[in-house]
Amino acid sequence: MRSLIRWLVLICALCALPLKAADLEFEPVTIPVKPVQVSPRVWMVQGDVGPVSAANQGFNANAGFVVTDEGVVVFDALGSPALGAALRARIRDVTPQPVRHVVISHYHADHFYGLQAFAPEGPMVWAHRLALPYLASESPTLRLAERRESLFPWVNQLTRIVAPGRTIDGETTFRLGGLTFRLIPAGPAHTPEDLMMLVEEEGVLFAGDLIFAGRVPYVGDADSRAWLAALDRLAARPPSRIVTGHGPPSKDGSADLAMTRDYLRFLRHEMARAVDEMLDFDEAYARVDWSRFRTMPAFDAANRRNAFNTFVLMEREALQRR
Repeated sequence: MRSLIRWLVLICALCALPLKAADLEFEPVTIPVKPVQVSPRVWMVQGDVGPVSAANQGFNANAGFVVTDEGVVVFDALGSPALGAALRARIRDVTPQPVRHVVISHYHADHFYGLQAFAPEGPMVWAHRLALPYLASESPTLRLAERRESLFPWVNQLTRIVAPGRTIDGETTFRLGGLTFRLIPAGPAHTPEDLMMLVEEEGVLFAGDLIFAGRVPYVGDADSRAWLAALDRLAARPPSRIVTGHGPPSKDGSADLAMTRDYLRFLRHEMARAVDEMLDFDEAYARVDWSRFRTMPAFDAANRRNAFNTFVLMEREALQRR
């Protein structure tokens, strides 16, 4: 076990080596990256509500930043070095304060590839400890190879994976410029390493992909039962404002939370019923009335895969009950 831990640490240390100037050469994005003020000291940028594509230049996720008198805290870094550079430029439009911390909600490509652009400022990069096993697997390398093709030139051969400088395993708090930042592990949910950030004095929660707004969630390989449990915990004490991982600024955090929760419950109910009736997946999917969600952005791109992975999960849960 100790040798495995040392190996993981070595891998991440190599990933986190300082960037050279050449590493920051990339094609700038032309798609607008516009900050929206959420509260007096909190801002967000909203990506396209559809899936990642060349048309949106990889900008389909949200990110945010908090301005204090002692520096800036960034939450997520977007999906390419070019987008990260655009985010950094928009921060400069708001404040001359340097970026001191970057918190990564989870290590999906659309949320962290922009880290590379923040390297010149040398911020502390935070993530959950469970990001390390993922980074040590072959999955990030395979995804990067795919994005170098699908999102070229914004993701190219100079784009690389940047590991966190600090990982946490439980709730952690730090202060900067008179504000309190509470980092809250939420996984396993959308991913094992889900991490939220509450800016206590502003009453703003950065929820990452725990909550999707205005579009079909991307479930992927998530454990939807654990995800629902995390949403239930959040619903018990909802913050006044929520910045979601995808979708427009939340005007009603409880409603956006309820939409994600209702979608996951619907998937589980329909796929569990199909498993109980011993249907194959194609028959199960065709039988479901998807009209409630069909008109939502990202339905065509995400829904069938979401349903299939939930179907497999329901089969596994059924076997565990026997």
